[in-house]
Amino acid sequence: MLPTLKLPSLDRVVAEFDTVLRTLAAPAISERPHPDAHIDEAEMTAEEKRHAAGLMRVNHSGEVCAQALYQGQALTARDPAARQALKHAAHEEVEHLAWTAQRITELGSRPSLLNPLWYAGSLAMGVTAGLIGDRWNLGFLAETERQVGAHLQSHLTTLPPQDSKSRAVVAQMHTDEMTHAVLAEDLGGAPLPAPVRTLMTTTSKLMTSLSYRL
Repeated sequence: MLPTLKLPSLDRVVAEFDTVLRTLAAPAISERPHPDAHIDEAEMTAEEKRHAAGLMRVNHSGEVCAQALYQGQALTARDPAARQALKHAAHEEVEHLAWTAQRITELGSRPSLLNPLWYAGSLAMGVTAGLIGDRWNLGFLAETERQVGAHLQSHLTTLPPQDSKSRAVVAQMHTDEMTHAVLAEDLGGAPLPAPVRTLMTTTSKLMTSLSYRL
């Protein structure tokens, strides 16, 4: 039997709806300096810029998913420490949104047209993870961050070598995501079953493929 879940207050529901609007419609703001702030733009061919923009669009969509995922998990988390960890991770993901959005613009492109779809799906997954219980909720967070970290590491090998600005952004994002994974594990996150990890990987690949193009 699932533990009793206390329904969120109206004020909290309104605040969470505001998060949806800010994630999908408003420019994200970073409290930390952008990692590429003092790096000059490199000379790139049109194809190199298109590829870099596609990768950064994927990363931006990933951060949209992260906001929704953490929002859903925080809504249903029962342990205050778990809820605070999720909120902290979500705050840093907002900064990642700002970094990737600016980089996409600098590369002459736009965010994915499918971001509202990714947000809705991730929110549902986050709520479900939270309903199952905090140990699985945190385990889901840890596994998500590990997979995102691997995904970001792959981008560091495929970005144009001279694109130091994009590389600086991706490298700092990778550091943050790995920190989130360790935090979730330290708070008692349970390892997820192999079929769940495989499903997460498959879903991530689909999102990556579509966001890169659309």
